[in-house]
Amino acid sequence: MRVFAIGDLHLPANTEKPMDVFGEKWGNHFRRISEDWLSLVESEDAVLIPGDLSWAMHLEDAAVDIAKIGALPGRKIILRGNHDYWWTSVSKLRSMLPEGMYALQNDSISMGDFTFCGSRGWLCPGAQGYSQSNDEKIYKREQTRLELSLRRTAPEKRIIMMLHYPPFNEKNSSSAFTELAEKYGVEHVVYAHLHGFSCKNAFEGERNGVKYTLCSCDHLDFKLKLIAQST
Repeated sequence: MRVFAIGDLHLPANTEKPMDVFGEKWGNHFRRISEDWLSLVESEDAVLIPGDLSWAMHLEDAAVDIAKIGALPGRKIILRGNHDYWWTSVSKLRSMLPEGMYALQNDSISMGDFTFCGSRGWLCPGAQGYSQSNDEKIYKREQTRLELSLRRTAPEKRIIMMLHYPPFNEKNSSSAFTELAEKYGVEHVVYAHLHGFSCKNAFEGERNGVKYTLCSCDHLDFKLKLIAQST
């Protein structure tokens, strides 16, 4: 079993929102992702999608994008991002997901040697735009949700953690999210949210025994990133 990751797919649902308005590199981006996906992923593999799957505003509109992902090979695990406004009730979402597609929220999912957990995350203290009055409450709430998910992981398995927001500020300082990853023995953290110039200084690599990977699809040149594989 192999574990891949790719985030921020920003599929258009039933909206007229082609992503190439953000630059030529986004032209036909889902076709390019699909071609790479089909060349790599087998049925027993897992693909992690840490947020911003669809521009849809309502679940019924996101269904077309969910179906596109569901039709691709492998087992897909999705997480809510800041633009996934259609994700309101996880029970309703889970009831309409295609076979082999899973939604993480305050829990964990085990497959093979791995157990997957995560939460949306939020701006970290010290980040540009972070306001104690506006952001601290959400930051602490996401910390609580992440620990709830971590507590439900299978301790005998390798822990892979998903976040939508990066677990660092621009100075790559430690945060409640990195501290939790270290506390629970997480092997690998994948995150997304960042695009363009913002990716330049994003931390990737190993830190205090935990690996970190930014997997926004444009950062990966619209190709899946191999995160881990069974030994």
